[in-house]
Amino acid sequence: MPGKSRETKNPVYRRGSAGGNLAVATLAFAITFWAWNLIGPLAGTYTRRLDLSPTQTSLLIAIPVLVGSLGRIPVGALTDRYGGRVMFTATTLVSIVPVLLLALPITSYPLLLTWGLLLGIAGTTFAIGIPFVNAWHPPHRRGYATGVFGAGMGGTAVSAFLTPHLANTLGTTATHLLIAALLALTALATYLFARDAPTWTPNTAPLTPRLKDALRLPATWQTSALYALAFGGFVAFSTYLPTLLQTAYHFAQTDAGLRTAGFSIAAVAARPLGGVLADRIGPVRVCLVSFVGTALLAIVLALHPPAELPAGIAFVLTAFVLGLGTGGIFALLPRLVPSTQVGTVTGLVGAAGGLGGYFPPLVMGVVYQATGAYTIGFALLAAVALATAVYTARTFRRVEVGNT
Repeated sequence: MPGKSRETKNPVYRRGSAGGNLAVATLAFAITFWAWNLIGPLAGTYTRRLDLSPTQTSLLIAIPVLVGSLGRIPVGALTDRYGGRVMFTATTLVSIVPVLLLALPITSYPLLLTWGLLLGIAGTTFAIGIPFVNAWHPPHRRGYATGVFGAGMGGTAVSAFLTPHLANTLGTTATHLLIAALLALTALATYLFARDAPTWTPNTAPLTPRLKDALRLPATWQTSALYALAFGGFVAFSTYLPTLLQTAYHFAQTDAGLRTAGFSIAAVAARPLGGVLADRIGPVRVCLVSFVGTALLAIVLALHPPAELPAGIAFVLTAFVLGLGTGGIFALLPRLVPSTQVGTVTGLVGAAGGLGGYFPPLVMGVVYQATGAYTIGFALLAAVALATAVYTARTFRRVEVGNT
């Protein structure tokens, strides 16, 4: 295609500039996601300290997810206006505040919920990175770029694995101070080394009309439905899995954190693969594999298989297929949305994904408290995944490989 040829030859797409900014954005995403997932790995500590019920613990875990999800809407729109460099730096700096507040001794559940609410700010950086890295890459490379950037969600794996161990070794206060220091260094790195693509131009239109325009696009609602399952499923598992493994399989907090890290790593590895496969075989096929696979694995988990080999393999495969889906969806989105609206639409779709991760922990907590098992919760996941697969096949059947 002529347009594709011109963009490939454009000097703004030279590999060094694109690769360097992709690396900085991915680092910032990973560190802020570590901060965003601070409460989940330590939920057992808070539960014992404050004598929380399963429902209260679920709400505590879900609060940062809710704020991080809804916050992506204005953050995505602000990224269209001010650019990724400014927004990455500002958001990372602001995220330091709730991390430091959580370092204080907390004996009040409402206060803990409040600090968790503020911690949700760290989860908004996804809506910054997608338009930022898209602008640095030609259309036929954006599946790869967004997939690599999306691997920064591995910050949740780092949190699941390191946070409990650091808390046991250094104490919770020192652990939070360490993460606050990492956020400060990350903000400095994005300010010094990140640059917006030369072709990027600020969208100075007022926020409200831009949001209305984005909401009028059918693609916004369509991709939001897909992302609510793929990324929402990942977020729900990565935040609630430590609690699920402790209650259903009786693992210690550190052991549950280690296994949750394995879950997150599988999803992180699969996300760039999903983007690359989307560039080669088309994002719709990648999404279908993801959703059908999720439905089948949810049925397996609903049967409560024994720990380690049966259950462990099922959880890891679930992470893998969800990761493929997240990579495929954001390879699909730029094919459907005008480039000037990518940030705003990304914020809305990212919010839908985060909200998809907000409700399952609450449902799981209520289901477990009522029945003493998670069977109903996994059955609901299987039904939703199968319905989403059917919807994807019907809605996007005309999106072809290479259609940019």
